Amino acid sequence: MKIIHAANAPKALGPYCSAIRTGNLLFCSGQTGIDPTTNKVESTTVEGQTKQVLANLKAVLSSEGLEVNDVVKCNVYLSDMKNFEAMNKVYGDFFDGHTPARTTVAVAGLPLNALVEIECIAEVK
Repeated sequence: MKIIHAANAPKALGPYCSAIRTGNLLFCSGQTGIDPTTNKVESTTVEGQTKQVLANLKAVLSSEGLEVNDVVKCNVYLSDMKNFEAMNKVYGDFFDGHTPARTTVAVAGLPLNALVEIECIAEVK
């Protein structure tokens, strides 16, 4: 097992790492819309936060030499299911035809009052 602290992703808000690599899988911790340069959620829209979340996940993937097309599963957490359509548009554009398995749920709250959090699992080839 290898613990990953991706340099270009936001620092963890607690006792966890950016990802764990075990066997041929990379388990990425959930990312919110934290800008890694300010360590704050800068955007107030679900679109802006989703873009930052996905950029953060891409940074974690890249730290292990992986790409978006290596993602096999995502879990999406929304603070309000009313944001589903807007999040889904940004998410679809990001994955650009690649369609990993996915679960989307609404939750009572997210760290730093974020609107969206996404975690993923990627295959290491």
